[in-house]
Amino acid sequence: MTSEEEIKLRASRRGFLTGAASLAAAAGAGFSAVTAASAVAAVPDVPAVRNERFSEPFWGTHQSGIITPPQSHTYFAVFDLVATKREQVARLLQVWTAAAARMTTGATAQPLDAGLKPVAVAGAAQPTGSDDYETPQPGDMPADTGEALGLPPARLTITFGFGAGLFTKDGKDRYGLAARRPAALVDLPRFVGDQLVDQHTGGDISVQACADDGQIAFHAVRQLARLGDGVAQIRWVQTGFLPSLGGKETPRNLMGFKDGTNNLSVSDPRAMDQFVWVGNEGPDWMRGGSYLVARRIRIALEHWDRMKVTFQEQTVGRHKYSGAPLGKKNEFDAFDFKATDKDGNPVTPENAHVRLAAAETNDGARILRRGYSYNDGVNFTAERWPPWRQGIEYDAGLFFVCYQRDPRTGFIKIFERMAKIDMMNQFVTHVGGGLFACPHGASEGEFIGQELFETT
Repeated sequence: MTSEEEIKLRASRRGFLTGAASLAAAAGAGFSAVTAASAVAAVPDVPAVRNERFSEPFWGTHQSGIITPPQSHTYFAVFDLVATKREQVARLLQVWTAAAARMTTGATAQPLDAGLKPVAVAGAAQPTGSDDYETPQPGDMPADTGEALGLPPARLTITFGFGAGLFTKDGKDRYGLAARRPAALVDLPRFVGDQLVDQHTGGDISVQACADDGQIAFHAVRQLARLGDGVAQIRWVQTGFLPSLGGKETPRNLMGFKDGTNNLSVSDPRAMDQFVWVGNEGPDWMRGGSYLVARRIRIALEHWDRMKVTFQEQTVGRHKYSGAPLGKKNEFDAFDFKATDKDGNPVTPENAHVRLAAAETNDGARILRRGYSYNDGVNFTAERWPPWRQGIEYDAGLFFVCYQRDPRTGFIKIFERMAKIDMMNQFVTHVGGGLFACPHGASEGEFIGQELFETT
């Protein structure tokens, strides 16, 4: 981005309220791979200086929020569709796209113009254009809930994904889209150790809002849920956070280890094309998109905290404080998985987390990790491993999110072996998540996933 573009993007939320109405009108017409030891992007891709007044672009070839440098907060929501007609879903995505584009610039979800009110999308497809607005009446639904008025954009991004339920649910082709389900949108296998909870698993449409202000991220999802009333309802949500280090060093996860050292660089377009963006093998609406795998991974922090540092390092495969590979001094030193100690044992244990997750041990498979730590308080828990403690423990861990060109050669390939023998498994439990197809980006006047809904 040029300095001139950055200047144009600097604007407060209040400053955009009067000028964004035309945008909506146009639109209306696991671990390493998967554990807490690998949740976030590598430090070179974190902005050197965070400025919450910046806006991230919404329109473009790819959806924002995938290779965007990670923001400090996420609010991830998954919706179930209750619509009965395909046109209702298309209209929902029109309204959501317009609202998302406005909110990422700092504007309200819909215009606040005096004498106008938004027409809800609930129940049936609605007309487009200026007819979307009527004279307000007492008790009308507000155009925006208002808690973000006066706040800057905070680099808000909103990324949409489609789950298998959009295509087929309970054996039914609800919207005539079953034949358009991409082959890569598979049902995730049940991995060894999974304890998935239905209330945190699956769903028809995913929405990941990320921002450098938690209130901005929540506000964005809240508006979409409100605008989708009667067509989509929330199935599950997950909040997450990252430390704000200003790009000076790699962030640490809740296990205390540097996190994301060997992640793909979003600054490498060749790597993105090879591992992240769907190519000509996908349907037209997915080319330039990506597949999102989300996993809610609870970490037994009390159990982890009782382990000696040397054992923690053997489990992860890195030194805790420097972040260097075992036997090395610097964080970004290359791994030597063939190295042995004086007794002939591997310096990096055969079942260490980083060895099992490495591209060198997975036929070159790689994914773009974009996860967040989470802390949802405490609850009663029975630990998976000896001494099988039971009691009130932290409900905290990693909300793992990754993007890839094909989950069959990405997350699934990497995690199948890790789920069986990773030393990290005695401290982590996968309790929820899903797989979603994130379409390519949209241009002004279009909506996300538009080609999927067009009649052939």
